[in-house]
Parts: sequence; structure tokens; C-alpha cells
Amino acid sequence: MVVCVCNAIRETDVRDAARRGALSPAKAYRSLGCKPQCGQCIPFARQIIKAEHAVAC
Repeated sequence: MVVCVCNAIRETDVRDAARRGALSPAKAYRSLGCKPQCGQCIPFARQIIKAEHAVAC
């Protein structure tokens, strides 16, 4: 599933970034070499990151 249309970031990309230690959408996007543009994706990216960290604990 596409999370960020502006940067063509997929859910798996955000999950992988979270597993590598990204604690926020901005940090996840930075690790993927980009930054949020319009901001519509931030809530969904935040949910994905939160879920990944909940599973890891």
C-alpha cells in the first residue's frame, strides 16, 4: 500500500524504517532520503511506526 504519494513511499518502506529505529515519520522519511511534502501521510505513517514499535517491545 502507498503511504506517501508525494514521495512514492510504501507501507513496507515505513515499516522497515521503523524496524531500523525511526521513531517518527520525519525520521523514517529522512532514512529513505526524502521528507514529507503535503503532510497527508503523516497520521498513517505515525500509526505504522507505532504499531511496529509495539510489536518489537
